[in-house]
Amino acid sequence: MLLELKRIHVPPGQRVLLKDVTWQELEIILEELGEHRAARIAYDKGILEIMAPLPEHEYDKEIISDLVKALLEELDINFISLGSTTFKNQFMAQGIEPDQCFYIKNESRIRGKRRLDLTVDPPPDLALEIDVTSRTHPNIYQALKVPELWRFEKGKLQINILQDGVYLESQKSLNFPNFTLSDVITQYLEQSLVIGRNATIKAFRAWIRQQTI
Repeated sequence: MLLELKRIHVPPGQRVLLKDVTWQELEIILEELGEHRAARIAYDKGILEIMAPLPEHEYDKEIISDLVKALLEELDINFISLGSTTFKNQFMAQGIEPDQCFYIKNESRIRGKRRLDLTVDPPPDLALEIDVTSRTHPNIYQALKVPELWRFEKGKLQINILQDGVYLESQKSLNFPNFTLSDVITQYLEQSLVIGRNATIKAFRAWIRQQTI
């Protein structure tokens, strides 16, 4: 398995599927791949997907993540962002690496922890997926009970809220109920392509303050 894995080259925007991967093999593969890598994985009951994101995928991820962080900071809400941390649950035989994720309401429960185990620790409060290459796996997030999943696809932000074990699209965020963010986040992302990141974040912070007066 490891010899084959080392021979695999995944071009940006492409993916590789490996079937009949056991949980033990998954653990070995994750260790072999290492933490500092561009590729993302998704594991669903024996099927392992390895995907390499496109450059535009990374840009959108970084700007949207920065906007979320700015919002949390302006609202003076403690949070922990864990990027593409591997979240997995052996009992469910599922695992995923989001493009970005945030602990917000459950921040205090994982504060100071270096390793997370979803059999005992809560899942992220918010996960972000940039769907340029259509790699989002809502069923895995549902199984791991992530309360809120944001999917950015084809220039639109979709907010999904977990209700009775299933994601339903919503105009409101669980974590930011006083804001209508789908269009706003998209507008500021587009603005960053014209005026740059710093000016965009500054303008977004000013917008937040206007909303909270």
